[in-house]
Amino acid sequence: MADTGQIEQVLMNLVVNARDAMPEGGELRIETANVDLKSPAGERDRGLDPGAYVTLAVTDTGIGMDERTRALIFEPFFTTKDLGKGTGLGLAMVYGIVKQSGGVIAVRSEPGEGSAFTVYFPRIDARAGQIPPAPVVERSRSGQGTILLVEDQQAVRGLVAQVLQSFGYHVIEAGSGSQALALPDSQVRSVDLLITDVVMPGMSGSELAARLSARREGLRVLFISGWAPNAIVQQGILEPSPAFLQKPFSPAQITARVGEMLSAR
Repeated sequence: MADTGQIEQVLMNLVVNARDAMPEGGELRIETANVDLKSPAGERDRGLDPGAYVTLAVTDTGIGMDERTRALIFEPFFTTKDLGKGTGLGLAMVYGIVKQSGGVIAVRSEPGEGSAFTVYFPRIDARAGQIPPAPVVERSRSGQGTILLVEDQQAVRGLVAQVLQSFGYHVIEAGSGSQALALPDSQVRSVDLLITDVVMPGMSGSELAARLSARREGLRVLFISGWAPNAIVQQGILEPSPAFLQKPFSPAQITARVGEMLSAR
């Protein structure tokens, strides 16, 4: 019993983590299974009671982890990536979602021998609910305005920019807060809406929004993040009640939210 969007976040983060652990390539395996534990699990899987589970396992043949790293990987802001290459929030978010869903995540890894993340969710007898089909997105050209899109993950930034441009918006892209601040005043003054990730290396989205708002009076801001809004508010990263859209979002969701914010000008 879990939220489909949150499980998508779990899978996405585990796969990205596996990709980063295989810089020269390798094998990525994603498996699901029904598992019946007749007795308490071993030391590495402690916290698992006997019972019926559904498992989601993501295994890679990458660089692996030593014992110290394994002990810290679910801590917020812990990262093995170079400075500016990651925030260290992905696996912490995975851990939170799994716990919230009543599950347990187990890790097996050794240096040079890859890693295996296995999520155990308690199995239930109820039928899965019907998932409504995604709304059809009409590729109209009605969007008007200039959007500054600041997102440190290039793949996410490129996809969001492509969607917004297909609706007629002019999009200025930046991969970090410092890149956005380096834009000339003439470009900043032309921006109607800032869309920024909340947690980025070097500068948070809220700090960026404050600094750009000093250069562009009346700047509208839409924050995006894989973290739930209450989590980033509790961490002190974001003030309560901003305009916010949680990842992953669909093209229909982002364009609808952008349209609402710009039509309120």
